Amino acid sequence: MVTQFAKRTLRGSKISIRRVMTQALNSPESLHNPYFNQAKGQKDIWTLINETAAAAAAENSRPVVNLGQGFFSYAPPEFARSAVDNALEKAQFNQYAPARGNPNLLKSVAEQYAQAYGRPVDSSQVQIATGANEGMFSVFFGFLTPGDEVIVFQPFFDQYIPNIEMCGAKVKYVQLKYPQKLDKENVTGDDWVIDWEGLVENISSKTKIIVLNSPHNPIGKIFTEDELHRIGELAIKHNLIVLSDEVYENLFYTKTFPRPAALASLPELAERTLTVGSAGKSFAATGWRVGWVQGPASLIKYVTAAHVRICFSSPAPLQQAVADAIIEARKNNYFEKTIDDYVKKYKLFTSVFDELGLPYTIAQGGYFLLVNFSKLKIPHDYEFPEDFLSRGTDDFKIAYWLIKEIGVVAIPPTEFLHPDFRKAHGTSTCLRFAVCKDDSILQDAVERLKLLKNYL
Repeated sequence: MVTQFAKRTLRGSKISIRRVMTQALNSPESLHNPYFNQAKGQKDIWTLINETAAAAAAENSRPVVNLGQGFFSYAPPEFARSAVDNALEKAQFNQYAPARGNPNLLKSVAEQYAQAYGRPVDSSQVQIATGANEGMFSVFFGFLTPGDEVIVFQPFFDQYIPNIEMCGAKVKYVQLKYPQKLDKENVTGDDWVIDWEGLVENISSKTKIIVLNSPHNPIGKIFTEDELHRIGELAIKHNLIVLSDEVYENLFYTKTFPRPAALASLPELAERTLTVGSAGKSFAATGWRVGWVQGPASLIKYVTAAHVRICFSSPAPLQQAVADAIIEARKNNYFEKTIDDYVKKYKLFTSVFDELGLPYTIAQGGYFLLVNFSKLKIPHDYEFPEDFLSRGTDDFKIAYWLIKEIGVVAIPPTEFLHPDFRKAHGTSTCLRFAVCKDDSILQDAVERLKLLKNYL
């Protein structure tokens, strides 16, 4: 039973801490996370790209169009901002929130999932976190002990890996297979197929968690009901937890958004699924750092135990604001309107790639676009800085050239792969763009990108 598996978690966490401290006394160098050591001497991707963008803007005396990192260029909706003002006016919402979360927010989130799942969801099945990332780390810290293994599909959101490895666990990578036809034509998330043989082979007696991300960053894929069912059957067979990162849950462009915790064909999967959500992604407020984890109360209590040790509680006034904003969003159809807005944003932005004949993955959800630049001809004598050359993949060189010569910022997607897979992977000639920007910014990017016709 999952509950039996979970019971050993608190004891395991203490053992994990004790081992780390023992290692520290023997050798301070052992405190370094192995994942960080792989990038020793290199800047992280976000620092590298943003510093390059800032330097290019200064050099050309013209702002660049930053479609790299997934932050919004516009403010949260007025009703959400008003909710913050109202919360700040009340004394109780400016003090520590309960470690589990503001009761009003717990209730709002529970009601939101009850509506999405079509079944009752209680507040005891929700833990508020300081952003979705901390929520996921609380899951890892709450359930993993040294020697455990976690299945992660790649490409992956880069924060997963150090979060897992800092718990002493090992990541086992399973491919979302790059569709070769993306080299020449548009594809959808359905064309990115799971390596089912690799998934089965990587499950062992040490495996504890399978991590899903749907809608997926950076692909834009939404996992189908059939895919989730097959994954769920494996999770049940091997007594695993499914950690479903659904931070883009309110941005899907398919008819339905399948969730592992709500599969009609496999209802028992809900008993071992922990779902992660994000107010920052839902309300264009990534700086608010309010997220949550939803799942069975028997599992959530271990997430709570970890969360208390990581940060104790999350920003109190913003929790109350999100609680009110969720209620108001259901009344004014905010999420439905936002989906319509993003369909238009994608249509605006992809028009330039259609014109240039550069293929991309048509996003089924989220706010990223993965574009293939293999047709791009950068001059052979173009000079690249060592920080980009040392990465060893073409996408870093394409990203640098695009920033310096076109003035548009994007992210090299090989950063979302294990280093052993980067050079040979199809994404090594792709770039990831974030479309969570004002239409005027996207239009500016479109006009600049039209200059690429001289280099194809």
